[in-house]
Amino acid sequence: MPIPKALTIAGSDSGGGAGIQADLKTFAAFGVYGCSVITAVTAQNTQQVTGVEPVSPDMVRKQIEAVLSDIRPDSVKTGMLANAAIIRAVASSLSVAHKIPLVLDPVMLSKSGDALLAPEAATTLRDVLFPLAALITPNIPEAEVLTGKELRTDADFQEAARQLHNMGARAVLLKGGHRAQLHAEENRNGTEVIDLFYDGRDFHSIRGRWVNTPHTHGTGCTLSSAIAAGLAQGLELYPAVVQAREYLTKALETGFVVGQGISPVHHFHHWWRDG
Repeated sequence: MPIPKALTIAGSDSGGGAGIQADLKTFAAFGVYGCSVITAVTAQNTQQVTGVEPVSPDMVRKQIEAVLSDIRPDSVKTGMLANAAIIRAVASSLSVAHKIPLVLDPVMLSKSGDALLAPEAATTLRDVLFPLAALITPNIPEAEVLTGKELRTDADFQEAARQLHNMGARAVLLKGGHRAQLHAEENRNGTEVIDLFYDGRDFHSIRGRWVNTPHTHGTGCTLSSAIAAGLAQGLELYPAVVQAREYLTKALETGFVVGQGISPVHHFHHWWRDG
């Protein structure tokens, strides 16, 4: 039986906690063979991003074509795409692979708050790549940029999910981590994380434990990669999302100190732990 294969199209994180590095670790944790297309090289650690150098759109296109023509992944995920020209190159290359499910993480900011997507590129991302996606996984700040609205209430969440779905993706996972963090800081007792899944027909609230931890670098990359891994293994979309959410919760619970800033989640928590 052939091994499931997944492709990540994203930026490189020299600190190893997010981006391509987090994606490949996640694929490996699920027993999925990982391929990669690098869109940008970043100089970053657990504290800050000190440099970003995008790869040329032509080179991005060549990397994608090389993987698709030979290895033929069972799923694809995108992360940091840096600018509009790269987004168009990715969309053009993936348009011929429309049967391969695409998980799109609309990465705009690093965990330290540094910009990872040119401001004017958000429109291009929405217009040319969302229609190719089986699922988009925005967090609250990203959803607010994409919809132009502040999200505060449950009604805001549902309306944003509808609006994002109407932009072309087949389903939306609106992540609730930022909202849960705010509530935990307000009541000091912790709370639960509620992600909202919407497929154009039904809303599903995916509830999980709020993990009070400083080890949160790479959470978005890890979640979207875990979903892509589940799809590569043959799961339907919603079960793949639920499985990925459970994996991320464990990765947050078992994180350990790396560097002097925001440490990454623990991708291999099932196999080894911090000594």
